[in-house]
Order: sequence, then C-alpha cells, then structure tokens
Amino acid sequence: MPRKRVSRLFDLKEDEHGRQYMEVYLDGIALLRLVLSNKGTAFSYEERVALRLGGLLPPQFNTLEQQADRVYEGFVQAPTDIDKYQYLRSLQERQEILFYALLEKHLEEMLPIVYTPTVGAAVQQFSALYQHPRGLSFSPLNIDRADQTLNCYPMEDVRMIVATDSSAILGIGDQGYGGLAIPIGKMALYTVAGGVSPFHTMPVALDVGTERLDLIDNPNYLGVRQKRLRGEDYYKFLDQFVDAVWARWPDAVIQWEDLSKTAAFTVLERYRNRGPSFNDDIQGTGAVALAGILAACHLRNENLSDEVFVIHGAGAGGIGVAWAIREGLVHAGLSEAEAKERVFVLDSKGLLLLDRDMEEYKQRYARDRAKITDWKFEGDVPDLVETIRNAKATVLLGLSGRPGAFDEAVVRAMADNHKWPIVFPLSNPTSSAEATPEDIFRWTDGQAIVATGSPFDPVRMGGVTHPIGQGNNAFIFPGLGFGAILSDAKVITDGMVLEASQALADYTIERYVEGGLIYPPVSDLQETSIRVATRVCQQAIKDQVARRENIPEDIEAFVRERFWHPVYLPFVRGHLD
Repeated sequence: MPRKRVSRLFDLKEDEHGRQYMEVYLDGIALLRLVLSNKGTAFSYEERVALRLGGLLPPQFNTLEQQADRVYEGFVQAPTDIDKYQYLRSLQERQEILFYALLEKHLEEMLPIVYTPTVGAAVQQFSALYQHPRGLSFSPLNIDRADQTLNCYPMEDVRMIVATDSSAILGIGDQGYGGLAIPIGKMALYTVAGGVSPFHTMPVALDVGTERLDLIDNPNYLGVRQKRLRGEDYYKFLDQFVDAVWARWPDAVIQWEDLSKTAAFTVLERYRNRGPSFNDDIQGTGAVALAGILAACHLRNENLSDEVFVIHGAGAGGIGVAWAIREGLVHAGLSEAEAKERVFVLDSKGLLLLDRDMEEYKQRYARDRAKITDWKFEGDVPDLVETIRNAKATVLLGLSGRPGAFDEAVVRAMADNHKWPIVFPLSNPTSSAEATPEDIFRWTDGQAIVATGSPFDPVRMGGVTHPIGQGNNAFIFPGLGFGAILSDAKVITDGMVLEASQALADYTIERYVEGGLIYPPVSDLQETSIRVATRVCQQAIKDQVARRENIPEDIEAFVRERFWHPVYLPFVRGHLD
C-alpha cells in the first residue's frame, strides 16, 4: 500500500537510519494549537528556536513522563467522575500524545472515566459540557456535500471510523447529537488499547435528528432540531455517508455503534459485503460474551456443548450473543438444529415464539410452540423464571438494560439447575445491570460464576474473595479493528469475529481462569488486543479477504511492531510543495 501524507499540517517521516521524525508546516502559536503536534513543555530548546516558540512556553523543559506525572495530579484532584472526564477531554484537545501517555499509564483507573460508565453521563450532558470540536458531524444540513465535509478533516489517511446515529446509546436510548461522545471514547480505546495510531482515526456523528422533544426544545442543544429521519430517507443518508467515505478512504474500517436495534441489523447487512465494516453492539457483544462463557466452562471443567443458554434481552446485543453462541456450539460439534435447541431468547414480553408478533430480526431465534408443549407455565408466553426452569438453563446472560431483572427467584432457579450457575448481567452502564454480583453470590451461597458488563468491586463471601470479570467489548473491538487494518481486509467476516472471541477466551484461560477471572483485568487490555489482532489477521488470510501482500510469517511480531505507543518525535520545519 502506498504511503499517504498523515495530515495537511504535519507528516510523519523517517530519516536514512529509519528513525521517525515529524515534519511540520506551521510554527509559533499555530503549532501549539494543533493537538497532535503540540508537545508543550517537551519541545527542546533547539526546536523552540527553530519553530519560533521562544517565549511562548515556560522556560522549563519536561519529558513526556514528567508531563504525565504532573497532569495526573490534576486528574486526581477533580472532585467527580464527570469532572475527571472533562479534565481528560480538555487534555486530549490540548496535547493528544500526552493524553494517551497518561491514559496508557493509568488505564485501569481511567477506563471507567473515558468509557463506560462515565461516558453515559457525558453523553447526556454533551451540549452543556461541549468545549472542543472533535471528529466529523453529518446531518441533513451537509449530507449532500459529504465529500466536501470529508475534505474538512485534517487527517489524510483514515483507517478506522466509529460512527453512531445516537438512537440507542448504551442503556439510555436516544441521545441526539450527544451520542458523539461514544465514538470519541471508542477511538481513545482503539488507540490506547488496540494500538491504532490517532493519526488514522475519525469519530463520526450521524445526526439524523432525535425523537426527544426535550432536546429539540432545549435552547442549548447543539444537534439538528428535527425528528429523526426514517425509512428510505434514513438509508439514503447512510448511503451518501458510506459512498463518500469509501471513495476517499477505501481501506477505512467503519464500526457502527449504538444504532437502534432494527436499523443495526439492516445497516450491518447493507454494507458488510461492500467494504470492511462491523457492528460492535451485535458482533462485538456476541464475541465478548462467547469468550466469557468459554472461559467459565473451562473453569468448571465442562464443554460449551454441555450448556443450555437463556438470553434475557433481544435487542442488538442479545441477538448478537445468541448468534455467537449458536456459532460456537456448531464449532464445538453440534449441528445447527442442535445448537438452536440449546439457546433460548426472551424480550420484554417473554420467550420468543414463532407465533408471536415480533420484529423480523428476532424470528431466527424464536422457538416453535410445538416444542414446548410439555412445559409448565402460566399465561400465553413463558417468562424468565419459567424459561429457566423448563429449559434447565445452566447459563444466563442479561442484555435487557433492565436493572433488577435478575431477582432472587431468577438466580435461585439457575442455582437449582447447576451447582455452579453461570450468570452474566452484561447491560451497561452500571445502573442498568440486571443484578449486582453481591446479590448473585448471596442467592447462590457464593457458588455462581459471575461476570458483568460494567466494573464492579470484588465480592467477599464466606472467607473467599470473588473477583468480578468485566465482559467489556473493549476486549474485542480494538483488536478486531487493528487486525482488520493490518491485514487490509476487504470485508470483516464472521470467521474473523469468532476468531477474536476464541483468542480472548484462550488468553483468559492461559493467564487468568485459575485465579477465578472470566475476563482479563483491564490493565491487560493491550496484550489482550495484540493476541486478538494476531488471530484476526490470521483468519483474514485464511478467509481470503486480506489484501495486504507482505504480511510476514510471524504475525504476532508484525502486530507488536506496528502497535502504536505515545512518544514525542523530533520536529523539523517542513515546506509544502
């Protein structure tokens, strides 16, 4: 692949010895206002003279490490989580390399701030908190000029895009333009956890309107003031966006994020064979859930094919998990019909049954009523407890966004079916979790295997401390995206997604299961992503979708070599042609 200039304003180059440096086309105060080129007090004295920075900076020179230690003190002093979020966002908009150095150094502490659960509050308060522009916004006001809008973006070689229409943010629903905070947070994780250089990323808001009249009527709301585009108008809008993106950057991976459940499936199918794209809510959630189940099965010395699964929640996440589990069961040796018989999916009305009125995307996961004639239940449709009891479920997964949905009766029904029931309340943010780990352990006398979607503290019971693994999509999507970029995949196959899941499970079993963890600690995100990216790259080659021709035999070394880490490069003045 021919190398492209990184930006119109600066570029990364190598000298005759292969050492990187940054060539910049601005100087003075303008250079200090570019977030990816501003080194602040780390500009050397020679650079300050050459780039007309003398007197614009404090006299003292600092290394990147010294700067990170200094700004960490400001982070610690921020009184609330949303204040900490704002502190980090402001730092990112002043000195982006320093932001990533700080985040890398304190990843476990800061992940809940830049991502779930705090990002949910940031989304809800987006207009009030707004200070700095980031990414690109497409709306009915500019979508007819999508190609011109893309030319406004300063990065010349975009490889990773996270795009949302903000219709189904986490567990808090339609958030209008405020949903842009999600792609911004995801991009931070692609870089710090997945090794994707920030010089090649772009967060996107697809502002097609909102159904929230309180937002439309709010004088401070920053999005377009109209009801959401629907039907053909909506898909025409997305087509214009996708066409423009892949016309300019044909190698760019598009990750669809937080689309409404109906749109999520339609959009995934509409574009998945046109170019490299995937939906994190469907495929990422499915992959991370399957990986946790595989690790849990290993912990209790059982096989995936031994289990019976109940999934509470039939949105994008729940159906994505059902898909991944079925695929995992087939890989474990079951037929497709046998795999289907082991997976039960419920929505808010109860068990999905073929004779019920439901959305089309749910129908593949609905059961034939004739198959449950011997079940005992009240009413027309089995509820959650009745499904657990009749199906003899051994694995329960929550993706409903309904806090408290896994009450004592539900959890005890699981405990009646297995000595070590697997119970994963995976809904985000923390306030939406179907149950707390403490309650699950209390209702099972400490004998459940638990993982959650948001961070929870370890639970101590009966003299035993139970660590709580976090089934966070951050263990999947950064490595999946990075592997797709490195292989230059022309599409992202189901095989690549499932291989990402298996890679996460294998790494967890190798390093953490014996200690009771179902997922790696957040502090190990980088190594996890390297393992995932390696396997994804291998699978892209196997699936014959890798366009890169010079992938070496040692793919893991190839991934490690290209994994981006925050460092300051020497600067030289350049001259535009």
